[in-house]
Amino acid sequence: MDSSDLPSLRDGESYHVFISYSSTDYQWTHSLIEQLESCGLQVCYHERDFTPGRTVLENMSDCIQESQKVLLVLSPEFVRSRWCLLEANMSLFRDCLERKPIVPVLLEPGVSIPAHLCHLTYLGANDPDFKNKLLKVLCTPNQQLQSSTVVPFQPPSIYNGKVLQPLTAVNDEELYKWESGQFSELEVPDQLRLIIENHDKYREAVRIINRVSEDKVWIRPLWIRVIIYIVGVAFFMLLFALCMFWQNETVDDFIRQPRLIFDIWSTTTFSVYLIPIGFIIQLGFWKMDNDRYILREMHKAVGKANLLLHEDKVLMGCGSNSKIYLVYVSLDSCKQEFAETFPDQAQEMFQRALMFFSSGYTCSLATRHSPFPQPTSSGHLEGGLCFCQYVSQQLSKNKWE
Repeated sequence: MDSSDLPSLRDGESYHVFISYSSTDYQWTHSLIEQLESCGLQVCYHERDFTPGRTVLENMSDCIQESQKVLLVLSPEFVRSRWCLLEANMSLFRDCLERKPIVPVLLEPGVSIPAHLCHLTYLGANDPDFKNKLLKVLCTPNQQLQSSTVVPFQPPSIYNGKVLQPLTAVNDEELYKWESGQFSELEVPDQLRLIIENHDKYREAVRIINRVSEDKVWIRPLWIRVIIYIVGVAFFMLLFALCMFWQNETVDDFIRQPRLIFDIWSTTTFSVYLIPIGFIIQLGFWKMDNDRYILREMHKAVGKANLLLHEDKVLMGCGSNSKIYLVYVSLDSCKQEFAETFPDQAQEMFQRALMFFSSGYTCSLATRHSPFPQPTSSGHLEGGLCFCQYVSQQLSKNKWE
């Protein structure tokens, strides 16, 4: 390609194209980058051109601003994780995106095209003439490209309530029903790197959930329950005998009262039969409560975690003892509703609502199933139940029950 065919970089522009891709498509994308750069194009991508010490979001925003066009390598992994980040954070760099042509490249057939890109003509990586078509687009001045930008930003309906990939416990395959899953605290998932800038906040939220396993599960194994039950019954029998003994001034007085000896003997004999019967009854209750117990404790822990995460517009929900749902959802309008409803206790009431109801609310968004009918009045989440509506209906349900 002749250098005269390359579009000139204007003031503030350092690159012809910024390429966004999933790490799983590294090999294919870097092969493409080498081909584009061999033609003289200035290419920007995160491994090489992001500035160390800055957040991913700041780097991405600046690189898009400094590039003429944006190329998205669409693959199942990209659509599943990385596009969610672009979509969820579009409000933060929408000004530059709306002025930049978007070039979607379909890495393989059958990839679900994100809604914002459906109006664009994409390039298929399997097209025999793919390289020439791509170079033609990249070398065409922006003003000559029509209808090549994302649709205008429409907060909050575009991203509000967006379901992200759930977290799976690292010990998923080893879990019993009465155990709580352990979730990785070391690595922040790709889908959350742009959304949650303070990664320590995310790790602390996960630690809160992991403490359920440390603090609540230890009493659930059968052998521990047997020991606790036997020790409890033995302690009761010993306490009863001591009480009988202390009521008499001397050992001789105690021995001379056959009635007391008979009472102790009867109680001991009765307890021998009572231990297995009582244990069988308790075992039945324990077994029925196994699943409910651990889920209750995890819901509580997730509620505490959401006190940290909701400010970044992320909520967690306990799907099971080994799965945590993640949803990108803004609660700003709902929080304002709390302020108007409880002017003197707004902060306290909002935090209590997060503690008790945020996990269930997240699960309803993630599974797209609400336990309540759609309210007649519109809430703060377009096409769905907003958080304050969910809390209100939960409180009404509990009141009547």
